[in-house]
Amino acid sequence: MPSRRAIIGLSLLGGAAAFAGLGYRSVRSATAPTRADATQPGDVCLTAPTFSHDPASGQPLRAAREVPAEARCPVCGMFPARQRRWAAQVIFHNGDVQYLDSPLSLFLYLQRVPRYTAGQSAASIVASYVTDLDTGAWIPAERAWYVHGSRQMGPMRTGNLPAFTTLDQARAFAAREGGEWLTAAHLRQGLPASLQRLAPHTHG
Repeated sequence: MPSRRAIIGLSLLGGAAAFAGLGYRSVRSATAPTRADATQPGDVCLTAPTFSHDPASGQPLRAAREVPAEARCPVCGMFPARQRRWAAQVIFHNGDVQYLDSPLSLFLYLQRVPRYTAGQSAASIVASYVTDLDTGAWIPAERAWYVHGSRQMGPMRTGNLPAFTTLDQARAFAAREGGEWLTAAHLRQGLPASLQRLAPHTHG
């Protein structure tokens, strides 16, 4: 017949095991991802508000504007002001502006404007600008020259499309950093496959 001490010991051991089991379940519950947590980053939708035109500024409605610090890129979620020499923007007929973090994000955005900016379309855009990588000046996106396949990484640390005002600039950059120069018309027809693969999700 087991002694009183043995019975007490077994009871304590069982209690400890039960407590450990509860602890394990508790930790597992805290660390196991929920269905929402398990969603891949590419499946997260971001709403990046536009910024309205201020008539009191005296600035023409179609003129390029400086990037606010709080502006977010609707394509990737980054803050364009933090990498200003890569920034881009589109201006709609009502004066609203949407800022983007790079020329690549601009061309991805133009493929699906309504998906990124509710109530707007590509037909509503009256002006678009990219930044001259050399000078930091705004230049009309349709008149810029772009370089694809260079060693220069964009804000997302991936391939990008640095923009320049003149073909001579683009050629000089490609000679230093590699790549080929392209026009906006070429890129509107379709992005190079290596860049198109960087597009975010397409559901919704």
